[in-house]
Amino acid sequence: MGETQPFSSWLACIRGCEGRFSVTGAQYRCPQCGGLLDVKHDLDALRSHSAKQWRDLFLRRAAEAPWPMGGGVWSKKEWVLPEIDTENIVSFGEGATPLVPVERLGRRLGVEDLWVKMCGTSHSGSFKDLGMTVLVSAVKQRIVDGNTVRAVICASSGDTSAALASYGAAAGIPTIVILPKGKISDAQLAQPLACGAIVLGVDTDFDGCMEIVRDLAEDPAFYLANSMNALRLEGQKTVGVEIAQQFAWEPPDWIVLPCGNLGNVSAIAKGFSLMQTLGLIDRVPRIAAVQAESANPLYRSFLSDFRRFEPVHAAPTQASAIRIGNPVSYERAVRALQQTNGVVVQASEQDLADASAIADRVGLYTCPQTGVALAGLARLVAKGTVRGSDQVVVVSTAHGLKFTSFKVGDPTVAHPFASPRFGNRPLDVRGDSDAVRRTIGKQLARSTHSETAFHPEPSLPPNQGAPSGGA
Repeated sequence: MGETQPFSSWLACIRGCEGRFSVTGAQYRCPQCGGLLDVKHDLDALRSHSAKQWRDLFLRRAAEAPWPMGGGVWSKKEWVLPEIDTENIVSFGEGATPLVPVERLGRRLGVEDLWVKMCGTSHSGSFKDLGMTVLVSAVKQRIVDGNTVRAVICASSGDTSAALASYGAAAGIPTIVILPKGKISDAQLAQPLACGAIVLGVDTDFDGCMEIVRDLAEDPAFYLANSMNALRLEGQKTVGVEIAQQFAWEPPDWIVLPCGNLGNVSAIAKGFSLMQTLGLIDRVPRIAAVQAESANPLYRSFLSDFRRFEPVHAAPTQASAIRIGNPVSYERAVRALQQTNGVVVQASEQDLADASAIADRVGLYTCPQTGVALAGLARLVAKGTVRGSDQVVVVSTAHGLKFTSFKVGDPTVAHPFASPRFGNRPLDVRGDSDAVRRTIGKQLARSTHSETAFHPEPSLPPNQGAPSGGA
């Protein structure tokens, strides 16, 4: 199976309007209805190979293929974006991230068979690399084909800007990042700056930044890199493919993930759906989307069975990367949740801090967004929605090193968030062995690594967050 096979993809309206659009064009919405676009693949061409042939190909590439086909995303090139010439692929070997069992954490959350997909080990430290390698490669192909691209542009709550700046720098394509001023971590701000991006801190929230980017992207010379661009999801869907592959093509019962702009929900569901269509798996897992209660428009909509959707003004949250009140991929996410019999739950600030701290005590060093997912899982276990015997995968979306202040804080500075009940602090000790020995003995006696069960706070009200004016 080489690249001479007649595999193809195109953009089409998710609402079913007529029309096909080039995957390397600058098209983000349907010109007929304004709906989002989705990447469609020639399924007849993909079905020309058996499930076993696909499995064998992916396994062989992972073991033997040179860059870039040996990576997590581009080892599935035919399923992602077959039109891209290999020499135009911009890759740092993203994907192929570990899927690790966390038995001790599972015991505390009430799940016997718990796993964490460590997407934060990717190049720029988040799952956003998976979509950005596809998008920037398509832009490079677009330029090679003779089209003008002055810059690639994004709004970001942190991780998207890091991924775009890194891949844009590798491709030699100018990147512009529009951030909500003062609302991302220092580590996240440092990444696009280090990679040479034009970084604008704007006095608004993420939703306001997104509006600005949409306006700028009306000019096709400014290529839009946010997840309303369907190409991002093609890379991100490989998270689901990797999970199935790492479980020997036996999907888990649940995928639990934090969500903000909602692209990852639909992307992961899309990956599992394609595998089922092509016969590589016989069922799809249920998806649990978890939001911070400070930014919970999907959760509020879920309570009405998705009959209503109202954006909210996202309030401050420790999970700053998902502080989004008007998610672009809402319609895609609803479709994905309905197809997978999925659920939506929210997590309080106390619970996300506690859940992240508990995960760190088993060595994970999680980002606050992963804390949201873990707290949501605990709530679903408490409700009986997730059974203790279910096999569950939590998607860890970013590396904890991006959120050091979330971990250590500054006890001398007042802040609006609750401190984790399971947090840890350095101890000041006199400079002699006896004092050190006594302190160590006291701490060991306190069993700082005890594994008491984690219990989420009482059920939260559904209407946190003020209605938005339509940001």
